Amino acid sequence: MRISKVLLGLTLVALGFLGSVSTALAEYPERPITLIVPWGAGGGTDATGRIIANLLQEELGQPVNVINRTGGSGVVGHTAIAMADADGYTIGVATVEIGMMHWAGLTDLTHEAYEPIALYNSDPAGILVAADSELTSVEDLFAAVAANPGDLKGSGSGQGGIWHLALAGMLNAQGLNAGDVPWVPSKGSAAALQELVAGGVDVVTSSVVEASGLMDAGRVKALAVMSNERIDAFADVPTLVESGGPDWGAAAWRGIVAPDGIPEDVEARLKEAMINVWNSDEFTEFMTGRGFGLTYLEGDEFGEWMASSDAAFGEVMTAVGLAN
Repeated sequence: MRISKVLLGLTLVALGFLGSVSTALAEYPERPITLIVPWGAGGGTDATGRIIANLLQEELGQPVNVINRTGGSGVVGHTAIAMADADGYTIGVATVEIGMMHWAGLTDLTHEAYEPIALYNSDPAGILVAADSELTSVEDLFAAVAANPGDLKGSGSGQGGIWHLALAGMLNAQGLNAGDVPWVPSKGSAAALQELVAGGVDVVTSSVVEASGLMDAGRVKALAVMSNERIDAFADVPTLVESGGPDWGAAAWRGIVAPDGIPEDVEARLKEAMINVWNSDEFTEFMTGRGFGLTYLEGDEFGEWMASSDAAFGEVMTAVGLAN
């Protein structure tokens, strides 16, 4: 009788323990989540981060609070994500700059510090010229650069920014000197495009979306996009390869990451929530309505994307003398 009672007690304890474990696994998240955005409020990364936070909140049943951690050309925010506790309660938006900062000597941080959850956005670089430019194709551009190195001027971002590296990488892939088109730093694509229209520069690399207003007005034309496929919203703009250019691609991208080492069940729950967010009508309408490209890669595939981007930008930054 005593043995039966002992066995019964042990069974109840075991069942209670298993039940508590099951409940703990099922309860993530049990409290609010922080989503770190490494860029300032009001920008594209902030805007996409906030819509994702709102939709993740619906998926996960807990508040998802956006915190902007800016500074150091993205170093501060990306570091904050990587250094957070690996428990799933701090995640963040990683951007293309994570594959550039360490090459520039700004930090030792790389994409390997994160658990990749999901890439959700990619905006490939476009090659843009004034509507009245004598350059009517990418082949015209390459011929002009080869014939008169240094005559044409380019712009689109600050020195060493994503759009500078897009142009430099394309020239390098074509077998030209990355410095054959001197770069005129700008405060962003909008300023560079205005300079293009005014005749101050000859070519701008930026996302085609950013030039769409001037394209619609007949003041700017796109020669090609640096991607494997045409952009649905600009189906008449050929890819670089279709235009006779090299197999080179460059894009600004954004994705959700967590600190490396989060529990597998938490990782799985975040991936499940993100694919539901990305497939939602609300997210699609938000992104397409603002011209953001929709690209989705999950887990290891996203990790491979980051590694490839890192390697490509390292090669380009070395070629143009920006790598330390």
